[in-house]
Formats: sequence, C-alpha cells, structure tokens
Amino acid sequence: MDTLSPLLSRFNPGASVFFSDRLCQNLGFDVPTGFGYIHLFREGQLTVTRPDTETLILTEPTVLFYPRPCHHHFQVDEKIGAKLVCASIEFGTGIANPILSGLPDVLCIPLTNMKGIDMTLNLLFDEAFDQQPGRKSAIDRLIEYFLVQVLRHVMREKMVQPGVLATLAEPRLSKALSVMHEQPEHLWTLEELAQTAGMSRARFAVHFREAMGLTPLEYLTDWRISVAQSLLRRGLALKLIAPMVGYASNVALTRAFTRRLGIPPAQWLSDKTAGKI
Repeated sequence: MDTLSPLLSRFNPGASVFFSDRLCQNLGFDVPTGFGYIHLFREGQLTVTRPDTETLILTEPTVLFYPRPCHHHFQVDEKIGAKLVCASIEFGTGIANPILSGLPDVLCIPLTNMKGIDMTLNLLFDEAFDQQPGRKSAIDRLIEYFLVQVLRHVMREKMVQPGVLATLAEPRLSKALSVMHEQPEHLWTLEELAQTAGMSRARFAVHFREAMGLTPLEYLTDWRISVAQSLLRRGLALKLIAPMVGYASNVALTRAFTRRLGIPPAQWLSDKTAGKI
C-alpha cells in the first residue's frame, strides 16, 4: 500500500533551488520566511551553526533538511569552500502541515546512509553544476523527488517523533490513517477505523495516540480542516468544500473551522492571502 502518496497529493511540496555552486564566503539564513530548506553538501568543509544548538562540521556528503523556517548559518574556509545545492521547500498550507508533524527542527543525514539515492544524486549534481537549457526546472523537480526519498528514509529508520510519518511507519495503523487521508468525506467512526487496522477498538485507540500524539478522531478533524484550507486557497466555495471534508453544511464546517483555528474560514483566507498568517 502506498501510504505516503495520498498525503503528498493533498500537500504537494514544491522546491526552488537558489544556490548551486562552491560557497566561498559565510552565508546566513536569518530573514523570516514561510519556507523550509534542503541543503545538499557535496564536498569541501562546512560549519553549520544555529542558535542554542551544537555546531555541525560537515566533511562528507550530507543532506541538511530544515522542515520549517529556521535561522541557521554556514561558515566556510575560503581556501577550501563547500560545494552545495540549496533549495527552499514550500509545504502548502494547513494548521500545521501533516507532513511536518513529528519531524525534528533539522535532519542531518550522511548521504552514504540513504539507500537507493545514487541515481538521483548523479542526475541532480549533473544538472546543478552544469549549464544545460532548462537546468532550473530540472533541478527543482529532482529536489522534490529527493525530498520524497528523504521522507521514506526517516520513516524506514524511525527518525521521527509522534506524528503522521511515525504513524504511517506502523503497518496496521497506516491502513487506518490512509483511509482517512483518502476519504475525508466519510463519516468515520472509531470502530470502523479500528476494523480497518485489524485491531480492537481499545487497542487501536491506545496505539494510534502513542504514534500520533492525538486520538484518531482528533487527527481526523485536523486533517479535514487542513484539506479545507488547501481547497479554500484553490478558490473553491465553502458550500462545495463542506461535503468534501465530511461536513453536512458550510455552517457546520465554519463552526468546526472556527473552533479549531479561532477565526472563520473567510477571515483565515483573507489573512493568508494578505500574508498575515
């Protein structure tokens, strides 16, 4: 079962590469943005600092993944430099995007620890450090594919805290989570979800909360509201969205939305469009 694709199809991350060269001077990421970052360090030496955390010194090929906006700085020896590909990652919208749930502030993974990425890296680095027509579009798409490989790796190696990816990494729980992702319009009950997982109601409820950090029905509500947010940003009317996310009317959806976020959908969309949130 492809447990990750339903999630990615709702909140499809987009990448934009903004640096691919040998870095020969210090570089800071201090301007607040709504983006995360992926940095692929290929060779040289790179010192990475972040407020109130341990300094990292990279000398072997490594991926640094900051899922959320995060202040950090690169320091280099001007004589050695550091060959890098840097991209911003936009994860769409949501209360807190489910893809990010449970991910630490930074993942630092030696590339030799990741299985099955050699072909992707060869293509990515070839495009990044060459000047072929369409280069920017090609490396953006390759970074997006590489991000999927990173998510697979952290799920497989259980490098996540309680959240969506941790729950998807549990075979039985992932069955229930996947049907919620695929069919948010269905009026799921705890009994139905437990049956989908092949577990008793009580056992399912306990294990789901341990893996997710929320009860199944709490997560279902958050998922529905997150989907509603993404559909609002696409321009759909609230009365069309409501049945798509399991609510009998736009009034019922507005009530749930406001209870969860503290503001009604129209105000949230207006604030989001204006960059206030």
